[in-house]
Amino acid sequence: MPSLPLPPGSTLGIIGGGQLGRMLSQAASRLGFDVVILDPEPDSPAGRVSARQIVAAYDDPKALSALGRAADVVTFEFENVPAESIERLAEAGALVAPGPTALRVSQDRVDEKTFLNAVGAPTVAFAVIDTLDDLMAGIETLGLPALLKTRREGYDGKGQVWIHAIEDAPAALESLGGRPAILEARATFVRELSVIAARDWDGHMAVYPLGENRHEGGVLRTTLAPAAVDEKTQIRARAIAEAILDGLDYVGVLGVELFDLGDDVLLVNEIAPRVHNTGHWTQDGCVCDQFEQHIRAVTGWPLGSTTAHARIEMTNLLGDEIDQWRALSAKADERLHLYGKAEARPGRKMAHVNRVLGLLG
Repeated sequence: MPSLPLPPGSTLGIIGGGQLGRMLSQAASRLGFDVVILDPEPDSPAGRVSARQIVAAYDDPKALSALGRAADVVTFEFENVPAESIERLAEAGALVAPGPTALRVSQDRVDEKTFLNAVGAPTVAFAVIDTLDDLMAGIETLGLPALLKTRREGYDGKGQVWIHAIEDAPAALESLGGRPAILEARATFVRELSVIAARDWDGHMAVYPLGENRHEGGVLRTTLAPAAVDEKTQIRARAIAEAILDGLDYVGVLGVELFDLGDDVLLVNEIAPRVHNTGHWTQDGCVCDQFEQHIRAVTGWPLGSTTAHARIEMTNLLGDEIDQWRALSAKADERLHLYGKAEARPGRKMAHVNRVLGLLG
């Protein structure tokens, strides 16, 4: 196992070749690291900006061994990587960050909420759902409306359904295909916030200012940051993020989605053990953005400053909205970040734009 901090010229392995992997690879190259991507899609967005790509499934034993041999440290870009793959790498002696515990906790919504409550990060009330009887009992306890989600996988509004009336319960459960589920009580919130935070190998932490998020159809549309919140809310969010990072013995950048109920009350919606869409604003709003911060954390470099120097409105471009690239690139107060995806499918994240709303003193 290599000693830390890793010097420039070392190799970083990234499992996942999508846009987050691409931006992580670009950040790593700025710091002098080479990057090897593991992804089943040939010519992936991240692979095209990296030194090398291993084209194989995320759980392919030979590919994982090759990645472990090539890389001085291995990380991942999304939480649906099999936790067994991270465990296999760690057991073989590879340096892996974040570790398999964070991945396992985040991959199961029941485990995630159980963990969050245990470390003092409150969530909505919830019930474990395996059968229709479980669902009926959960509705009686939590009330309606309530949100039924699959315990595993599902993102951007997928794998979930609102139940507004008791007679809709059987169809709602059936729509999830019999998969294990969780029923969540409705959160009556003022707004949705998120906090991006990082922790290094020695337990030092760095937390970015809060962002305020707006979703459409379950997909993040915009993030405005730094959010207009009072000091108490920012301090509470920081405490929640730090409790989660310490509880997981985490290394790297973590995204925490929050419900702001008002009166300084925050509930955690979910966590993401990776760089996060709601942190893209940091690319043009902070000296050290979330992607460089993650690279710094996992390679043992000092964490960078999280102070914001500009207020940013980040907007995701979905599907054929990418065709606006010419007009968007001509705007002096907007910075366009393209993901290099070949096909613009409806609802697919193709790029984002960071609009500078003003400089901060």
